[in-house]
Amino acid sequence: MTPNGRYAAASCRFFAIRACAMGLILLAAVAMSPTTARAAPAQAVATTHVYLLRGVLNIFSLGLDTIGARLQAQGIPVTVANFVSWSSLADEAATAYKAGRLKTIVLVGHSSGATALPDMIAKLNHLGVPVKLAIGLDSVFKTRLTTGAERYINIYIGDGPGEPVRAADGLRGKLDNVDVRGSGVGHISIDKNEAIQRRVIAEIDAAIMRSRAPAAPVAEPGAPRQARSAAATAPARN
Repeated sequence: MTPNGRYAAASCRFFAIRACAMGLILLAAVAMSPTTARAAPAQAVATTHVYLLRGVLNIFSLGLDTIGARLQAQGIPVTVANFVSWSSLADEAATAYKAGRLKTIVLVGHSSGATALPDMIAKLNHLGVPVKLAIGLDSVFKTRLTTGAERYINIYIGDGPGEPVRAADGLRGKLDNVDVRGSGVGHISIDKNEAIQRRVIAEIDAAIMRSRAPAAPVAEPGAPRQARSAAATAPARN
């Protein structure tokens, strides 16, 4: 082969390798995208706030910071705080809601942060403020839900310290307990797991989309059974 022929062959190999490398980079970028859910409309996002509650010592729930950063990249306002701040955060959310600055409230907690979610929901409901969505990650200490968010999702590890959330009699709103045992996640890593983070963000995006729909009417006591059933998922407002 002539020198020019060897040079041409080497050039072809170089460009082929570079093309393959660029393709792999593009595929990696797609695989690492934070969520496959559709972005929420800007109008709905503007009146949404997500509160993320870390667990004990404020150092074991740093996956919530990652979730918060991904939500902020979508234009969704977030607050990340330790679970001990749940009461003051509820007051803050209620003030913004009553002033018309806030429409859709979403709560996410890990470990003790998840255990505090029912208390925060109860206080918000008492203040006349509905909660669109609450997501607990491996809630501990036999969590019991007495008043409801429109939807409450408890993702827990059935053979670990986390437990199902128990519903009190007459609970309004939808409660889903999701057991992820066998998935390879642990109590300390559940909030940092990529698949769990994707699900949390997708559920939040879906809740924001639902917030654009008109609320279902709340049935009065003694209303027909079918009417009560239709209103079962409406947020409580006192």
